[in-house]
Formats: sequence, structure tokens, C-alpha cells
Amino acid sequence: MTHPPAPTAAPTPLLVLDVVGLTPRLLAHMPRLKALAEDGSSAELGTVLPAVTCAAQSTFLTGAPPAEHGIVGNGWYFRELGDVLLWRQHNGLVSGDKLWDAARRAHPGYTVANICWWYAMGADTDITVTPRPVYYADGRKEPDCYTRPPALHDELTEKLGRFPLFHFWGPGADIVSSQWIVDATRHILDTRNPDLALCYLPHLDYDLQRYGPDDPRSHKAASDLDQTLAPLLDDAAREGRTVVALSEYGITKVSRTVDINRALRRAGLLEVHTQDGMEYLDPMASRAFAVADHQIAHVYVRRPEDLDAAREALQGLAGIDQLLDDEGKKEYGLDHPRAGELVAVAEPDAWFTYYYWLDDARAPDFAQLVEIHRKPGYDPVELFMDPLDPYVKVKAAKALARKKLGMRYRMAVVPLDASPIRGSHGRLPDDPNDGPLILCSTPRAVTGPIRATDVKSLLLQLAGLHS
Repeated sequence: MTHPPAPTAAPTPLLVLDVVGLTPRLLAHMPRLKALAEDGSSAELGTVLPAVTCAAQSTFLTGAPPAEHGIVGNGWYFRELGDVLLWRQHNGLVSGDKLWDAARRAHPGYTVANICWWYAMGADTDITVTPRPVYYADGRKEPDCYTRPPALHDELTEKLGRFPLFHFWGPGADIVSSQWIVDATRHILDTRNPDLALCYLPHLDYDLQRYGPDDPRSHKAASDLDQTLAPLLDDAAREGRTVVALSEYGITKVSRTVDINRALRRAGLLEVHTQDGMEYLDPMASRAFAVADHQIAHVYVRRPEDLDAAREALQGLAGIDQLLDDEGKKEYGLDHPRAGELVAVAEPDAWFTYYYWLDDARAPDFAQLVEIHRKPGYDPVELFMDPLDPYVKVKAAKALARKKLGMRYRMAVVPLDASPIRGSHGRLPDDPNDGPLILCSTPRAVTGPIRATDVKSLLLQLAGLHS
């Protein structure tokens, strides 16, 4: 005779806050989070290479390094498509056993809400909210989000307004997007009460890249985010929900750029094709090119016989600290087929541009747009309006007027000069005070340092589950 399994105790509810860019230095400007750490526990959190959002989050949720889960950056060269794609959203790109799968094995029926952590679409979570613009057939792009269940979309829009996409990234990026995410998280906790809520808070990413981590404006950003978080922390305390706050990386001061693709082009390895006077990267024809991603660049070399030429073109290039080959990638847990044949790591005060043209007059028109899906690399300069264009605000106003009339528009306001950027990340931190950390509302729950690959098992333990 068989017997039904014995009922298990209800798991401890968790709220996991991904506070982008949080470091021990910034915590001093965030009294609510600092008090959470002092009343609970905190530890240094070892990150992964590259220390960027998509790679780090995937490691937290799978317990595996990029070599296993396959997320080698915020984007990479899809060799099978012949195209560079960043900021994809489908969870099927992430290999490995996910946190929610392990939780459900231990406690069938375990519920999970993902509020704006990456690779949310297609994930087997119960509740999903993620930025997703409306791409109209005439080329217009309007702010919106994707949700599961679908009815949650109209529910959140009616209560909070449309997802503030243009405050989530671009020259207008500010606290408004994190405020919306906090409010959405509070609503979901109140109406759905998931066992686990994952909440992504991007605010510190903006001014720290614009001005650097030591600037008073960055300190104010930390204080503003702390105040925005306060009602959510109060809700969690009232509900008896354990709070974990962690960061993917720390943003450190930078003062120079590395134009890695221009170096490869001058060496005759990178090719472009021209349309209407504009130059476009031709990755399929190039012997070597780089996908720049903050302080990491994946260098894709088409043929093995060109590997030495690519290495020679980059060795000695000012701003490059390391050039990882197969052995180097293996040492850092980055030896995955999606990675470049070489991986360049910037020096502490430098970061990689994606620029491949040699004359700004030949730059593609998308270079001056907030266009994260067409640029073959990350472009933090999208956080600025062009300071050299005296008519930039007039252009922006005209574009907004066309938008309000339902007409197509081009918001061509992004500068082609990368020098304003003052903060970056991606390499492993040289000083723990500039690196990520993890906080928990439970005393003695975290003692460090903790590896990024241990976050999954730690969260299961805090929930009272065993995978």
C-alpha cells in the first residue's frame, strides 16, 4: 500500500533585491539597507567574469559559471545567424537547473515572481514582468512591458501607468523606472503573495556611469534609491518575508576608452559594408572583430590562421590589461562556445567602445540613437545628450512632437564622443570595497566571502528548502 508524501512545512517567503552597482562604499549612503545589514548579516559577494548583468544574474539563478550556463555577456556574436545580438530576453538561452526548478522539487507548488530580472520571457515562473516596448509596424517604439499572467499587464498599467521605458535607459534614465518596479513588486506581493519575489533595481547604473562612483550625484542616487526602497522593505518586514539584497558588480572610476574595433580595422581584420554613405560592421566577412561589453570584449576570429594576427593587433593596445586565450578563458570559467576566440579585459580605468568606423561622417544613423538592439556592442554614451550639438534639445522636442502626433520619429541625440563616461564595470574588482556584496535580514545567514555560484544554494537554504 502506498502512502501520500508527508506534507512539508511552508517555505520561508523571500524577497531578493538585485540592487545594481551596490558596493560597501555606497552602502554608507543608504541608511535603510545599511540597517538591514547591521540588524541581519552581510558579506562580500564574488562575481563572475564578465561582471555584467546577464552573466551574473544567470550565475545567481543556476549556480553555474558562464562556461556552463552559456551567458558570456550581455550579448555575443551568434555565429549561426552571422549577427551580433545584445539584450535578448528568452530564458531558453540560459542552460542549467534554475532556482525555481530546484525549489519545486523540494516543495511542489512553490511560486516565483520575476520582476525585471533578465531572461524573464519564456521562464517557467508563475509571475513575470519585464520591459518590452511596443514595436509598431510603421517603426515607432512605445514604452510597455510583458507580463504573465497576461491580465497583470492591464492591472499594472491601470494602477501605475505604462512601464517607463525611457526612464529605464537612455538620456532620461532616472529613479522613475526603479520607483515603478518597486511599486509593481509591492502590488504583486500584496495580491499574489509568491514564495519568492525577484526584483531588479537599475537606478545606480545610471549616474555611476555618467559621473563615476565618487561623485556627489552618485551618492545622491544611492540615497534616492534607498528612500524608494523603504516602503517595500517595510512591507516585507510586516509579512515576515526574509529580504536578500545583492549586486552583480561594482562600478569603478574610468577615464579613457579603448577603441578595440578600430584597432582591428586598421590591422585589416575588420570589414565594413557601405549603404547610403554609412558604414556597417560586416561580421561574416571580417577576419576578426570585437563585441564590446563594458570592460570586457569578446574577440571573434573567423579562421584559426588569423588568431595570431588578431592577437598581434591587440597586444600593446593602450587600455587592455589581459587578452585571454583558451587557457585563460578556462581559468575564469568563460570557456563556452559562445565566447570569442580571445577575450580582452580592460585596465581598471578603461572601457571598450563598440565603434568601428574611422570617420564620424561615416557612422551609421543608429549610432546617435538609443538603439540597444542594432549596435554591435554596448554603448553607455546613450545615457547622454550630445553636448556638442547646440540644437540637441530642439531636435528632441521636435521628435517628441512627432511622437505625440503618432508619426515616425528619430531621437538622434546621442553623442559620438565617448569621453563623458566616468564609470564602468566588467572586470573582476581589485578592491572588495568596490565590488558587489550580499545582505540578508536574517542574522548570521550570510558570512563571507560568498561566491556567485553559491547564491542559488543560499537562497534555497534561506527558504528552508533542499534541492
